[in-house]
Amino acid sequence: MRNVNQILEGKGGRIVAVPQEAPVLEVIRLMAEHHIGSVLVMQGHDLVGIATERDYARKVILQGRSSADTPVSQIMSSPVVTVLPTDTAQTCMQLMTTRKIRHLPVLDDGRVLGLVSIGDLVKAVIEDQQQEIAQLQQYIAS
Repeated sequence: MRNVNQILEGKGGRIVAVPQEAPVLEVIRLMAEHHIGSVLVMQGHDLVGIATERDYARKVILQGRSSADTPVSQIMSSPVVTVLPTDTAQTCMQLMTTRKIRHLPVLDDGRVLGLVSIGDLVKAVIEDQQQEIAQLQQYIAS
């Protein structure tokens, strides 16, 4: 089973973040530009929250607020559930399903290394299963 660090290596280590004072419009622009569902919210080098598509829908669209006038700090989820680079994909899936979240920032000694999504984890689990099946088929054939 892969760990979070291995999943991040496959993603290329890109971190998309905004300061908490940024307008929500900036978050939406970044999500669209990078084809992602969440953006980390930082205060200097510290992770203070995460802004997701759900946050945008629930706290801006449904409340009739302006994306240009609303700061990210008013819609972000905080505190953030995080994982370590050594955690397994299975551990992350358990956190996501029990807490009903889709994105987990990865921290190592307080430093943000990246973010894993439910899609990243599903892909890793499927690829691991495919590799195991191929190994078993090779064993059976020999």
